[in-house]
Amino acid sequence: MKLQSILLVAPDTEDRRQIQAVLEFSEYSVVAVESGELETVLSGEDGFQMALVAGDQALARTVQCLHRQIPRTPVVVVRRRGDPERLSTAVEEVVVGTLDWPTTYPVLTELFQRLSQEREINRRSRRSLELFRSLTGDSPAIRRTRKLIEQVADTDVTVLILGESGTGKEVIARNLHYRSSRRHKPFVPVNCGAIPGELLESELFGHEKGAFTGALSARQGRFEMAEGGTLFLDEIGDMPLAMQVKLLRVLQERCFERVGGNRTIHCDVRVIAATHRDLEAEIKAGRFREDLYYRLNVFPIEVPALRERREDIPALVADLIARIENEKRGSVRLTAAALETLKRYDWPGNVRELANLIERLAVLYPYGVVDVADLPEKILRRIGETPVPQPAAVPTLPPQADEPPTLPKEGLDLKAHLSSLERELIRQALEECNGVVAHAAKRLKMRRTTLVEKLRKYGLRADESSDS
Repeated sequence: MKLQSILLVAPDTEDRRQIQAVLEFSEYSVVAVESGELETVLSGEDGFQMALVAGDQALARTVQCLHRQIPRTPVVVVRRRGDPERLSTAVEEVVVGTLDWPTTYPVLTELFQRLSQEREINRRSRRSLELFRSLTGDSPAIRRTRKLIEQVADTDVTVLILGESGTGKEVIARNLHYRSSRRHKPFVPVNCGAIPGELLESELFGHEKGAFTGALSARQGRFEMAEGGTLFLDEIGDMPLAMQVKLLRVLQERCFERVGGNRTIHCDVRVIAATHRDLEAEIKAGRFREDLYYRLNVFPIEVPALRERREDIPALVADLIARIENEKRGSVRLTAAALETLKRYDWPGNVRELANLIERLAVLYPYGVVDVADLPEKILRRIGETPVPQPAAVPTLPPQADEPPTLPKEGLDLKAHLSSLERELIRQALEECNGVVAHAAKRLKMRRTTLVEKLRKYGLRADESSDS
C-alpha cells in the first residue's frame, strides 16, 4: 500500500465511482471499499494519507472503526446534497472535517495540503505517554502542578505556563491538550524565540501567493493548522512587540488575515503559552505588552524546578531508564548512593539535564551499574565531592597532535570506535547547547543539516523547538 493512498469507504454506487475517478485523476492511489469490507482491508498499519467516508448508513460505526484501527489517519466525511446538515457528536469527535460533494480541484487540493501539513506536524511532535515523565513523582510541588492540570485541562481557558528552562513546560501543554475534548484535533507547537521576527507573522497566520519575495504559493499558518485543537506558543516572552499586537487581536476577536490577504479567517483554537522569562519584569522594561500579559495569564501554572522536588529524582530516573529500554537503546542502573548524590545537585538544566545525563550514562556504561565515582565530574565538584579518576569508556576529546592514540594489543573495530566517539561528542555538544541543534552544529563546526542527519543516524534527540 502506498503512503499517499486514500481509503474511500462508500457504497458501490455511481457517486463512489465519481469520487474515485476524481481522486485517481489527482494522482492518488485509491482503495475503495464498502463499510462491511473494512475489517479485511485494515491491517492495523497507518498507511493511508486519509480516509474518506461517504453515503454510509452506519456512519458513526464506520468512523469509530477507522479511528480504532488506524488512529493516525485523518477521517473526512463526504457530504452530498440531501445529507443531514449536522453530524452526530460521536462522528464530530473523530473526523477532522467534511468535504462537500461535488467539489472542485482547488478545494480538494487545499484539503489534502492541509491534512498533509497537520500529519507532518503530528508525526514530528508525536510522543508516547512516557512524554509525561517530567510529571512523575510524589513531591508536594509536582502534586500541586498535576492538580492544576486536572482542573483546567478540559476547558478552553488560556493557560500561561511559567518555569525555568528544561522543567517540562511543553510536557504540561501536551498534557492539557490530551486531557481535553480537543485531543482528537492537532496540537501545534511554535517556538516564538526560534523564528526570526520578520517571519513569525507568516508562520502564525500564513500568507497568500506573492505576499512577499519567495512566496511562490499560498501557505497556511499555524493557527489554521491547529483549527479545532491547541496552539502552543513556546517562549512567548521572546515575541517581538509588533507581533504581540497582532496576537492580542486574534485572542480578542478570534479571527485574522493571512499576510498579503484581505479575507478574514475565523479560528477555533485553544492557546497555551509558556516562557522562562519574568513577564512582569519584561513589562516594566517595555519589552512585553501588559494587555497581552493579562489576556494570556488567565490560568497560570508555575512549573517547579527540579531542585524544588529532589525527592522525585529516583522516580524520574526509573522512568527515563524505562524509556531508553522501550526504545531499545540499551539500559543502565544507578546505585542508591549515586541516586542520593544526584539529589544533592542543583540541576540548573532541570529535567532536561537529568534526561541527558541518563542517556549519556547508558552509552558510557551499557547495561552496567553506575556508582558515585562514575558520575560526571561537573556534578561531583558542584556538590563538593572529590572526583575519583576513572578510565573513560569513550574518549571525550580528539587526540592532540603530540599524543597519538594507541592501538590496543587486542585490536579494535575502528568503524564502531569512531562512530561511538562521534556519537558521544555530538551528545556533549547538544548537552552544552541545551539541545539547540543550530548551536551544537556551530560547536562541532559542521552544517546544521549534516548534524540533523547524524542525529537520525545515532537515534539522538534534540529539543531545539521546545522547552520541555
